[in-house]
Amino acid sequence: MQRLSSSRAGVKSASGKPGRRVSFCEGEKRGLRWQPVAIPARKGSTAEIRKSTGLGGLHPKKRAAFPTAEPTAERVKLAPGAGWTKRNPVTEILLPSLFSRREDVSQSPKWPSLAVGEIALTWIGHASFLLQAEGLNVLIDPNWSNWIKGIKRMRSPGIALDALPGIDLVLITHAHFDHLDRRTLRGVAANQPVVVPFEVGDLVHDLGFRIVQELQYWETYECGPLRVTLTPCRHWGARLLHDSHRGFGGFIIEVGGRVIYHCGDTAYFEGFEEIGRRFPVDVALLPIGAYDPPSLRAVHMNPEEALDAFLALKAKVMVPMHYGTFRLSYEPLDEPPRRLLAAAFSRQMEEHIVWMQEGKPTIF
Repeated sequence: MQRLSSSRAGVKSASGKPGRRVSFCEGEKRGLRWQPVAIPARKGSTAEIRKSTGLGGLHPKKRAAFPTAEPTAERVKLAPGAGWTKRNPVTEILLPSLFSRREDVSQSPKWPSLAVGEIALTWIGHASFLLQAEGLNVLIDPNWSNWIKGIKRMRSPGIALDALPGIDLVLITHAHFDHLDRRTLRGVAANQPVVVPFEVGDLVHDLGFRIVQELQYWETYECGPLRVTLTPCRHWGARLLHDSHRGFGGFIIEVGGRVIYHCGDTAYFEGFEEIGRRFPVDVALLPIGAYDPPSLRAVHMNPEEALDAFLALKAKVMVPMHYGTFRLSYEPLDEPPRRLLAAAFSRQMEEHIVWMQEGKPTIF
């Protein structure tokens, strides 16, 4: 286990802005073996990439040689589904979005004062969240960009990037452009750590972070009172076509006696039961959109499957995410919440769902 002590100091951000409090974690080796890695020489490259020598990221064929290895992720193949050529994503997704007005939902939030045991979550939009607890500010999958590779953002970020409090830790679930946005990360990075899945560190090491910590599945990183564990999922990690070796997953975040689960991107898989068995999840951040993609690959849950995942996790509260911000697939932007509401009412589960509005902190 990687144990860290939290050092809090007021410093200038990477952009030179004075007065912004930023804290970071200093680490030492405990139990796990961490392997220093030579990284390509790039201008401004300063972060150390810390890699584990565990088994979690091995290809399934290689893992077969280790029968005691932990349960791992399910990698979805890149081959498109049958009939994927019958519809045109340019005319059905890209062009309608291009000629639609972006909705401004930005807020000027007042950050809450939290009692012992309380956590605050602020949805930025898509899969981006600010988590506040025990005096720490953690960003998960931050993305403030208005475009991702030609795909237009349809709802503005819930708050302005420069309105954030000082960020202590950044978590990235996988390398896809809507979750790992280098422009946003460059604006956020201020000498603090960033935690990523295995083989993703080279995408963020040159952005202004002090340490890049890569994790294998079920490994844990500690930052003061906060513990972060990488969990498996059913998705894929390639940013382009040639880098399918990259890891992908979700994060269990334990702080102040509470457990938050951000599952990243995933299709439904049996691993939810294992995650729920290992961790008593209080708040589950689960994706409900992008389930009808042009490739027709099963890479995201639909709303009904998200409810199934919530039940498998045995979580207390479900927060829907990954809908309404970017139109990534054929379903209308307003369809995922309508379907989830209908499914929740039919199962008498509506009281377990907390709908968040972008930019407004919610205390749990």
